[in-house]
Amino acid sequence: MKFTGAYTALSTPFVNGEVDENAYRRLIDWQIENGIDGLVPCGTTGEAATMTHEEQGRIIKICVDQAKGRVPVIGGAGSNSTREAIELTKLAKDAGADAALMITPYYNKPSPNGLVEHFKAIAAEVPMPIFVYNVPGRTGLNCLPETLKRIKDEVPEVIGVKEATANLKQCAEVIEHCGKDFQMLSGDDFTVLPLLAAGGCGVISVVSNIMPGEMAGLCKAFREGDMDKALDLSLKIAPLARACSWKPTRSRSKPRCT
Repeated sequence: MKFTGAYTALSTPFVNGEVDENAYRRLIDWQIENGIDGLVPCGTTGEAATMTHEEQGRIIKICVDQAKGRVPVIGGAGSNSTREAIELTKLAKDAGADAALMITPYYNKPSPNGLVEHFKAIAAEVPMPIFVYNVPGRTGLNCLPETLKRIKDEVPEVIGVKEATANLKQCAEVIEHCGKDFQMLSGDDFTVLPLLAAGGCGVISVVSNIMPGEMAGLCKAFREGDMDKALDLSLKIAPLARACSWKPTRSRSKPRCT
């Protein structure tokens, strides 16, 4: 299965500390009605790091159920614990997700060999399409293109990467090492257009929670060769992307975690 275009890293609505299922289902319908290409429940934007396993499995299941096959669903399922990552990937697969998004182990900072073995162990227990999520700003570990090639070669279930380094040189090297068929998705709303030009196939976007049509339109315009339209949409999205970038302020609303 080819995962192309704009995928929304869905926010998760809560009321009194509990998942607001009705609001979540409305958000999913609104996203699809506005042309989004796919959905990613339980990513960073969805607050997966503060959820129980039961919540995470339920949220992915709701997303799959509400999408009703209209768009693909990539379920967030990673952990710095290999055992826990296996359990979460099982939840994503049982929920009917089309693929799993798997963050590199954070805090532990495993070696390249350790990274390969981590993904190999997960795929052996839960064979399903996997996207590696490389976000060194959050994990403290950069999965370099050479290591990513090893993972791809030794773990066939790994079909792509969410590349959130904002390093276009590294993005180009990912395609150089892993090949044009390796599916590279941007994990940074600011670099979608240049990453597509470097060989990427789309984005897992935060901004598309608010502007799904524009982000999907940017990706579509690029695929169709309309560079002027793609650039116009990229420039339109940029101010909101800056506004969505977290900066500490005295008035920041209270997060779910306490």
